[in-house]
Order: sequence, then structure tokens, then C-alpha cells
Amino acid sequence: MASGRLEPMAPETALTWPTGPTDQLSTDVHRIIHAVTALGGAVGWLEPPSREESDSWLLPLLDEVARGDAALCVASTGATPTAFGCWRRDPGPIFAHRAQVSKVMAHPDARGLGLGELVVSSLVRHARTSGIETLRLSARGNNHLAIELYQRLGFREWGRLPNAIEVGNLRFDDVHLYLQFDRPATVTLVGSSPEGPGSSAAPGPAQ
Repeated sequence: MASGRLEPMAPETALTWPTGPTDQLSTDVHRIIHAVTALGGAVGWLEPPSREESDSWLLPLLDEVARGDAALCVASTGATPTAFGCWRRDPGPIFAHRAQVSKVMAHPDARGLGLGELVVSSLVRHARTSGIETLRLSARGNNHLAIELYQRLGFREWGRLPNAIEVGNLRFDDVHLYLQFDRPATVTLVGSSPEGPGSSAAPGPAQ
């Protein structure tokens, strides 16, 4: 009988979609944010936040989830939550058809398991079935792996603000990407044509 080294099996991964606050959810989210931020992850905090600070982000998000204006996707490896991300609908009636993906992160101990791609692709499917037409996200310009992942999932860059993200004395590009879903058949695409509410004629040639 041939013998050889057995490759370790990847832990089973499960997704959950929390709809309300619990102490355990707050603990898990804080643990992941704290660990990612401690390694310099570009997730919105310069220093590892306190539990109170991470809750100040999580609890309003869950209020939006309850209204149908957001979704939180949590990935667990084995029985341990190790990654998450969310989408949030833009506020206001004229922007309700679009949303932004944000706070996608995986605990450093779970890197290399493809959890970022799993979470983002799951958020994309969820947003598509929630009436969202345009899904957006942004990334720090030096986060090339994340940008490549988003583009692989169909996102396209639509612009960047040069050196607009401040981290101490460092400045990074703010890269913006979008993913366009199908629109209802009743929608008319006007684009930048000078017609419709609030329109104005384009200036004529200089005399």
C-alpha cells in the first residue's frame, strides 16, 4: 500500500444572515474587526476599535436590515464566525434602487479560504433579489487583491479620487467600482440627455 502525507481538509463553511442584534453577534463582529484592524486592514478604523465602537457601526446596520434596506452576511468556518460583509441601500427615494457593499473582511486566522469571495458573491446575489439595480463598492488603491477579486465578480471601475484616503501621513487612491443588474422593462434610460425633470440645455458653441 502506498503511503503519503494527507492534506488537511478545509473546514466546512456556512453562511448566516442576521436580522437582529444579539450579544454573541456583537462579540463575533468585534473580534473579527479588532483582529483585521490590528494588522492594518483597510476596513474603516485606524486603530482596533472598542466593543462600543464596533457596536456603534453594527446596531444601526441591523436597524436597516430590519427595514429591508441592508443585509449582513456572516461566514463561519466550523462553528466559528470568521468573515462578514454587508450591503446598504442608499438613503432617499430617488436613490433606493442602488446600494453599496462595505466592511468585507475575514479574520486573519481564516485567510486563504476564499471567504472574501464567498461573502461578496453572496451579497451580490442577495442584493440582486432585493430590488437593487446598481451595486457599488470602493477600495483603497493599494489593495490590489481586493480590486482584482471585485473585478473578477463583475464589478467595473468607474472612477478614483487620487490620494483621497488619509492614513496618518500617507495618502491612497479611493477606487470606486460598480456592478449593474437588470432594470425593470418600464425603466427609460435618459443618461445625460437634456430632458426630463431638472434638465437644462447644454451650452451652445462660443460666439
